[in-house]
Amino acid sequence: MVDAKGRNMKCLTFFLMLPAAVKKSKKTSKASRLPVCCEILTLKKRMAAEIYSNKKAPVPSTSAHSYQQNLNNNNTIQSSNWQGLYPTIRERNAVMFNNDLMADVHFVVGPQGGTQRLPGHKYVLAVGSSVFHAMFYGELAEDKDEIRIPDVEPGAFLAMLKYIYCDEIDLAADTVLATLYAAKKYIVPHLARACVTFLETSLSAKNACVLLSQSCLFEEPDLTQRCWEVIDAQAELALKSEGFCDIDYQTLQSILNRETLNAKEIILFEAVLNWAEVECQRRDLSINIENKRKVLGKALYLIRIPAMTLDDFANGAAQSGVLTLNETNDIFLWYTAAKKPDLEFVCKPRKGLAPQRCHRFQSCAYRSNQWRYRGRCDSIQFAVDKRVFIAGFGLYGSSCGSAEYSATLELKRQGVLLGQNFSKFFSDGSSHTFPVWFEHPVQIEPDTFYTASVVLDGNELSYFGQEGMTEVQCGKVTFQFQCSSDSTNGTGVQGGQLPELIFYA
Repeated sequence: MVDAKGRNMKCLTFFLMLPAAVKKSKKTSKASRLPVCCEILTLKKRMAAEIYSNKKAPVPSTSAHSYQQNLNNNNTIQSSNWQGLYPTIRERNAVMFNNDLMADVHFVVGPQGGTQRLPGHKYVLAVGSSVFHAMFYGELAEDKDEIRIPDVEPGAFLAMLKYIYCDEIDLAADTVLATLYAAKKYIVPHLARACVTFLETSLSAKNACVLLSQSCLFEEPDLTQRCWEVIDAQAELALKSEGFCDIDYQTLQSILNRETLNAKEIILFEAVLNWAEVECQRRDLSINIENKRKVLGKALYLIRIPAMTLDDFANGAAQSGVLTLNETNDIFLWYTAAKKPDLEFVCKPRKGLAPQRCHRFQSCAYRSNQWRYRGRCDSIQFAVDKRVFIAGFGLYGSSCGSAEYSATLELKRQGVLLGQNFSKFFSDGSSHTFPVWFEHPVQIEPDTFYTASVVLDGNELSYFGQEGMTEVQCGKVTFQFQCSSDSTNGTGVQGGQLPELIFYA
């Protein structure tokens, strides 16, 4: 079994190996016992699809020509006085990137069958990494012309070398995890931080579970916290993502133990069965009920089946075949009997997240000819200074007694539709606001304006807001508002509809 802190290569290298949380039993397949780099490689294609595929970190403008020249190890320096062509030491240093000229060490990088031989210059590498310094100039330094690195992907190693030689950060979705591994192994902290920032800005419900697993592995608490924020607020989307089936057992347990998941328990139950099926394939086990229970182990009892609605249990979990006959009978008794049986399952419902409300008006009013709805749009633009998740809107209702309205909700960013839902709500004639919800909370990034819109249909006039504020502080989140060109029914910053944004933070 590999030590969770890595192997000590004569005190020269910093290896990241699988921690105890993700170690597999002796019966697991060979793939499950490989170093973390191999696990990262298996996620590469999926991560590329789930993170913005063409997204790259900002790159300082330096030596683009020399990088293009040396990318494939061409060594096509034409001038004998090439040093005079580049005015700065950084540009001259960049010429040496992936260049055999004056190279005094070579690296054979990648797993067997996919290696690449890359040149290096000990002085440059030692200046950029304390691990390389110890490797080449430390007390235990070995004078080797060729060093084998089977646990790092060639593309990730090149990205690290580019940073060391050129002071440039060039990240891509399909290599960012492997690059983070290389940066951690060779203690290049600024590159590691850039990788984490790239992952944070690319974080979504589709990749949050995979990144949660990796962030724990790489001991990145800030990234872990960001992952939890997304998973809590958009739990159902995260649980239905393909990435959920790629997580390790400890991460699965962590998610199932989470009190703040905003998801129905039946969704969690179905996601766990999907994970169990994929885990059976990873362990080369036949996909059947017995093996699903085997790979789930005690995690099965972390699903709060008694907290499901009776309908969800009867038509879902009870007929899945995963529960034993005794378990099924006991849970039915737990729902119906006055004297409830003892269950191994957690019975207490999850707390979920408490929604917050940003109210942008200081008062409301009504008039005999306002606020009227004839299929026209009420809209407002807003921005936040921290990532939040918009769950719905609070709307004004009838000012003429009780009435029912239908509402079409939309949320856009630069004209692109992010969320939409059709809903009905009943107002009791009071000036209170009435919530309408999106099907799933919509992720809102900071410092960008979004457009919230609603088209109401109802026969009765409604209340409307007055004394609107351009900036509202809600807890730790600051909202800014501005008028929207989509608004055709009179709503703006100073007055109108859409008095509240309902969000999770």
